[in-house]
Amino acid sequence: MLSILLGLLSALSWGAGDFTGGLAARKVGAYRSVFYAELIGILFLFALLLFLDDPIPDVRARIFALLAGMLGTIGLMLLYHAMAVGTMSIAAPVSALLAAVLPVTVGVFTEGFPGYLTFIGFGFALVAVWMISQSEDGVTDILSHLADLKLPLLAGIGFGFYFVFMHQATRDGGAVWHMVFSRAGGMALIVTYLLVTRSNWQVQLSALPIISVNGILDLGGNFFFILAGQAGRLDVASVLSSLFPGATVILASVFLKERLNRSQWIGVVCALIAIVLMTA
Repeated sequence: MLSILLGLLSALSWGAGDFTGGLAARKVGAYRSVFYAELIGILFLFALLLFLDDPIPDVRARIFALLAGMLGTIGLMLLYHAMAVGTMSIAAPVSALLAAVLPVTVGVFTEGFPGYLTFIGFGFALVAVWMISQSEDGVTDILSHLADLKLPLLAGIGFGFYFVFMHQATRDGGAVWHMVFSRAGGMALIVTYLLVTRSNWQVQLSALPIISVNGILDLGGNFFFILAGQAGRLDVASVLSSLFPGATVILASVFLKERLNRSQWIGVVCALIAIVLMTA
């Protein structure tokens, strides 16, 4: 039960983080918004370490955390770019669908099949992510714009491998130092990209508040996912965390007036059914 609660908290935090991240990307660009959000996040983590007795992980865990951070950051940059140039309420759910499938597959092979009701819950959760991704014209509209889904799908692969590698890094305990190494891997990747492309590093001061909120919320999503994986199974933690588009879509509906259609409401109901089945 604790794993399920933590997974849902991760989804809420990540969903709100992706909403604020999409807004930040529209202001300063996807790559700069991710860089400064990561920077704010790692500074916050170092501040936490002043008050926490969190042991430094071993070499194996550090390598997995670095890889997780790099792949997760690639996914994040691709997702934010997709949301900045496209429809926020479609880009986030499509990436989440693939992000959920990868760790479920790995979890079945490494931890065995979950309980019967839990496995059915996975199915409802995946349907929920897909239905939430539907625009007003439903599946027909998405299939007619398959080229626009390349970035969200690639982002989903990055997120899926983040789930797998971060779970491996933290399976023996710990969280804060693992997130530091994960952030370091992600920041190294972004800095390299910005240097190679000779991008402008400057951002408007007016964008810093939304970037800061995004950085803290993304950090919260990572933290709750790690705890969910430690309290239970990789696949359960990943599937529940992948419900983050629900929060993104609802926030986009409230603040950006992107209306939820019937398919998306069906997705919300499927998500609730999935949660009930996993807690049974």
